Formats: sequence, C-alpha cells, structure tokens
Amino acid sequence: MMTPTPTSERTLTLVRHAKAEHVQGKPDHDRELAQRGRRDANAVGEWLSDPSHAPVHQLALCSTSARTRQTLAGICAGGAPIQETQLDERIYDASAAHLLDVLREVPDTVQSVMVIGHAPGIPVLAAALAHNDSGSSDVMDRLSLGFPTSALAVLGFDGSWSGLAPKTAYLRDFVVPRE
Repeated sequence: MMTPTPTSERTLTLVRHAKAEHVQGKPDHDRELAQRGRRDANAVGEWLSDPSHAPVHQLALCSTSARTRQTLAGICAGGAPIQETQLDERIYDASAAHLLDVLREVPDTVQSVMVIGHAPGIPVLAAALAHNDSGSSDVMDRLSLGFPTSALAVLGFDGSWSGLAPKTAYLRDFVVPRE
C-alpha cells in the first residue's frame, strides 16, 4: 500500500501597490499612498482575511518604496493574516524576470507567499505565470483587462519555488477590491 505524499501545492499572491500620490519633485521611491490608496490597501486586507479567498501567507515580500510599505501596512490593518514580512530592495521597480528570480529563492518550507510590488513587473509576472487554461475564463478575462493599483492575483502551482516558471501556475482569482 502506498503512503500518500503530502501536497506540494503553493499559493502566490501578487499585489500591485495601492494608489500613490504624485508630488512634484518628490523622488519616486518616497511617494506615499493617496487617501484612496490607504482605503484600497485596507480593502485588500479585508478581502484576504476571508480564508476562502487565500490561505494565511507565511511570507510577504515587499518592495522598499514608501507606497508598497504603506500598502503592506494597510493590508495587515485590514486583517490579512501574514506570518512574516521582509522588505526586499530588489522588488522595487523589478521586471517580471527579476521578481521570478526573487521567488525562486523562497525556501520550500514556505507554502504561501505574497509579493507587493510595482507595475509593470507584477502584472507581467501574473500574466506570464498563469497558463491559458488556468482557472475560469472569467478570471483570465478580468486579468487581461489590466492590473490597476491595489489589484491582486492569487495563483496556485505544484512543485518547488525554484521550479516556478512561466505557464506553470493557474489563476485562482483576480480581484480589484475597490470594485
């Protein structure tokens, strides 16, 4: 009789930072959230607090920019369960390929990761990871319409983080909480 093997399914939640202010002369890295962005970040946390939407995130990887750190704070204030957070300067303005490199370093003891970053890296990575027959066509259609600020894509995949590659994940959900 064979012993069942434990599941290797992992969850990746990709979050684009919430709406940021545009202040003349302020360095991009230092831009903070606008009032709407603060509300939207909290709404992301409220949505994620429902266990039917996503599991407890064991790790949140966040860009070092002010707006992503404030988005993370709003998500936590909204009730999203996150066990550990790490700021990673490599996520700031990273391409999808660089984000994938960061994710491939995650230890396999971690089942669920959230990444809070920027466009175009986050939207391009979500589209690259999800294979065409993943999830419902409605979810894929919503993702194809754009990835606005505060939106999140929840993806699942089997295997190790080091093996994560384009078209190896399925899109569980795509949400713009303010909608």
